Amino acid sequence: MFSIEHDFDATVITLLDEGDAPLKEDVTVNLFEDCVTVEQYDARRDEVVTLTLSLAQARDLAAALNLPEGIYRRAGGDTDKT
Repeated sequence: MFSIEHDFDATVITLLDEGDAPLKEDVTVNLFEDCVTVEQYDARRDEVVTLTLSLAQARDLAAALNLPEGIYRRAGGDTDKT
């Protein structure tokens, strides 16, 4: 399950783990004008861990989710295998 909220400066997507135990903490994706952050609470550290992606990295990640194994380069909006 996931939710989408539109805040003033970001779109916030929250992913909830609803499968069988052991469940993982919720993941929050914040889409800003110039970057994307991914946050998840880490119980071992007792803190939220944040990963920041550039917009190009986020586009590459989205493209990679639907491609087979290989090395790719995005060129002009298309994804080419190298």
